[in-house]
Amino acid sequence: MTRGGAQPDVDGLAATVAACRDLIDARFPEGGESGAAAVLLADGRILTGTSPEFLNPSTTVCHEIEPYCAAYRLDQPIVASVCLHRATDGSFLVLSPCGVCRERLAGHGPDVRVAVPAPQDPTEVRWITLGEALPHYWVKVFADEVPQWAD
Repeated sequence: MTRGGAQPDVDGLAATVAACRDLIDARFPEGGESGAAAVLLADGRILTGTSPEFLNPSTTVCHEIEPYCAAYRLDQPIVASVCLHRATDGSFLVLSPCGVCRERLAGHGPDVRVAVPAPQDPTEVRWITLGEALPHYWVKVFADEVPQWAD
């Protein structure tokens, strides 16, 4: 799955965040707390997704699952990923990728951009590389087998 890919530009990253916000507003027009995710593919397409509310909360999935699976289906590398949560006041909080989503993104390489909240403002998107988010990633010990993660 790992392929060298295009680096996202500022406009592509901004469009990815906007697509995520647009999905939240379109899917949950009544307002209130809700969330979604968006990914930017190497070919420039943006995919979005959200998680259904299941009766059994233990079966809930990340908002990122839908766009991650679609990227795989389309055989396209992910170059950036963002997850947002709309709070009751209407602000959009930036959710950094959880450990499971970081593992899902790892196959796309350490240069994938991930959105994290800015230190002083959790509504401001700050882009870092997955490598920066995983400074001690376990797969680095297998540099011969996974060279894109070698230091």
